Amino acid sequence: MFLPAICLSTNITATSTPHKPTQTPTNLLKSLSKSGKLDEALHLIESNPTSLSYPNVDAYSSFLHSCISKRSLHHGQRLYLQLLLSKNKTHQNLLQNPIIKSKLITLYTVCGEIDEARRVFDDGKSRDEAVWVAMAIGYSRKGLFRESLELYCDMLWQCVWPSNFGFSTALKACSELGEVGVGRMVHAQVVKAGDEVDQVVFNSLLRLYNQCGCFEDVVKLFDEMPQRNVVTWNSLLDGLVQRGQLFEAFKLFRKMQVEGTGFSWVTLTTVLSACAKVTALCSGKEIHAQIVKSWGKPDVLVLNSLVDMYAKCGEMDYCSRVFDLMGSKDVTTYNTVLKGYTISGCMTEAIKLFEEMIYSGYYPDEVTFIALLSGCSHAGFADEGRMFFDKMSVEFGIKPNLEHYACLVDLLGRSGKIKEALEVVKKMPMKPGSSIWGSLLNSCRLYGNVSLAELVAAKLFELEPSNPGNYVMLSNIYAKAMMWDGVENVRKSMENEGLQKEPGCSWMQIKHKVHTFVASGSSAFRDTEEFKKVWNDLTDAMERIGYVPDTRSVLHDVNEEMKTEWVCGHSERLATMFGLIHTGSEMPIRITKNLRVCLDCHIWMKYVSKVTNRKIILRDTNRFHQFKHGTCSCKDYW
Repeated sequence: MFLPAICLSTNITATSTPHKPTQTPTNLLKSLSKSGKLDEALHLIESNPTSLSYPNVDAYSSFLHSCISKRSLHHGQRLYLQLLLSKNKTHQNLLQNPIIKSKLITLYTVCGEIDEARRVFDDGKSRDEAVWVAMAIGYSRKGLFRESLELYCDMLWQCVWPSNFGFSTALKACSELGEVGVGRMVHAQVVKAGDEVDQVVFNSLLRLYNQCGCFEDVVKLFDEMPQRNVVTWNSLLDGLVQRGQLFEAFKLFRKMQVEGTGFSWVTLTTVLSACAKVTALCSGKEIHAQIVKSWGKPDVLVLNSLVDMYAKCGEMDYCSRVFDLMGSKDVTTYNTVLKGYTISGCMTEAIKLFEEMIYSGYYPDEVTFIALLSGCSHAGFADEGRMFFDKMSVEFGIKPNLEHYACLVDLLGRSGKIKEALEVVKKMPMKPGSSIWGSLLNSCRLYGNVSLAELVAAKLFELEPSNPGNYVMLSNIYAKAMMWDGVENVRKSMENEGLQKEPGCSWMQIKHKVHTFVASGSSAFRDTEEFKKVWNDLTDAMERIGYVPDTRSVLHDVNEEMKTEWVCGHSERLATMFGLIHTGSEMPIRITKNLRVCLDCHIWMKYVSKVTNRKIILRDTNRFHQFKHGTCSCKDYW
C-alpha cells in the first residue's frame, strides 16, 4: 500500500507508482547464466567488463557452470580471454581464484580439451585443492588414470591435504589401474581423516578392493563402515557374484530386503545375472515382480538382464514376451535373445530375429555373428553358418576375429568336414589360438580321428599347460578307440603336471533353495529308501520300453557291471531323481551342469521324460536340452 504524495505547488493529490529497482550487472549476469542465455550473458561481460570485477566471482562461476552444462567451449573460451585482461581490486588476476580456475579446467576437460585444461592448471603457483581435483577428474574423464594418480601424488608433495573429492578421484584411478598398493595408502589417509570422510569415499574403497580381487578386504570394510547405502550393498553383492559365490549373493539380497535397505536397478541387474548362472528361475521371477511393482521406469540394462535370465533358464516364451514389451532396445537386447534362441536349438527363430534386427535399423556387431555361428554349429546348419561367416565381412564390414574362426572350424568339424576345417586354420590371417585347436580336438573326438587328435592336443598342451580339460579330452579319444596305454600315459602326464579332472556337478532350484549334486560324491541321498524305491520303479519301467545303458561314455578299462554303476552316479541323474521326488508331477525339472552331458545320460533322460510324462530341461556347457515325451530339442545333435 502506497500513501498519497502532496504536490505543494498545485495542491493536487497524486498517487505514486512503484519503480522497479535497476538490476545490477552482476545479478543480471547470474540470471542470464541460470536461464542458459549464454550469448546475452557473454555480451554483457564483454561490453561492460569493469562492472564485473571481484568480489563478484559468483557471477563468473554461474556463467561457467552453464557453459559446462551445455558443453559450450566457445563461450567459455571468450570468457577466458576476458579474464586474462581483468584485474580485481587487489590487482590479482581473477584466473587465480580457485572457483573460477577449477570451473575453467572442468569446462575444457568435458569438452575434450585436456591440454588446454592443463595449461590453465599450470598458469600460476597458488593452487587450491579444488583446482587439483578438477584436473585429476579431467584426466579420469579422458581415461588417463595414470596421469590422474600422479597428479594426486604431486598434490600431496605440495602439502595440499585432500578432501572427499580428492580421495574418491584417487581411488577410482587405483581401481582402473589395479594399483591396490597405492589404494591401500590412500585408505590410510582416509582413516587419518576420521569423521570427515563421506559415504562416497567408502564406496570407492569397496570398489577398489572388489576390482582388485581383495574380497576379504571388501567384507572387512563393509562390516566396519559406520553407514551403508544401496551403493555399498551393491559393491558387496557384485563381489560375491564375480567370485562365483552365487548362493551367498542370494542370501545377501534377502538380507537387504529384511533390513529395508531398498534396491536400485544395479542391484536387480546383479542378482538377475546370478539367477541366470545357476538357472534360478524362481528367484528370477521374483525379481521380475519387483521390477513390475517399482514406481520408476526400468532402464535398458536391467531389462536386458531380465531377458538374459529367462534365456539362460530356457524360458524363451517369457524371454520373447519381455523383449516384445520393451519400449527401447539396443543391440545387446537383440544379441541376448538371439543367443537364447541358439542355445535352445531354435535356429529358425534366431534367423528370423536377425532379419528383424536388420529391418528395425539395428546394426549387428561381432557378438551377433558369434551367436549365429555357434548356433549353426550346434544345430548342424553348416551351409547357413558359412553364409553368415561370409555375410559379416561382405555386407556388414565386420572383420572376423579368433572367436568367429573358432566357430567356423567347429561348424565344419562337427559336420564331418575336418579337412575343410584344417584349410581354414591354415589360411586364417592370425595365429590360431586355443579356441581354434580346442574346436578341432572336439571334432577329432566326435569322429575318432586319433592321429590328428594327438597333433592338435600337442598344440593345446603348449598353449594351455594348466588346462586339465585338454588332457581329459585326449584321454577320452584314446579310451573310445580302446587305446588304454594312451589313456594311462595321459593320466601320468596329468599327475606330473599336478592337474586334476574337474568333477561333474549339477544344481537345481526348488523354491528358494539351490541343491547341488556331485558325481561320485556323497551317497547319502542315494542310500535313502525313497531314492531306492523311485529308482527301481523307474528303471523297471524304462527297461520295459527298451532302455539299455550305453556304457561307451565310461572311458575306463573295467567290466560292464562297473561301467553301468559309474554311469548311474552322474550328477545330472542324481539331480533328476531329486526333482522327481521333491517337485509336483506337473512341474518341469530344471537342471544346470558344469560339463557336457554324456551320451547315456542323454538317452536316459529321454526315457525318463517318456515314462514319467515330465519335462526335463538340462543346460550343459554347450546348450539346452529340453526332454519331452521321449525326445530332445537338440535332435540328438550336440
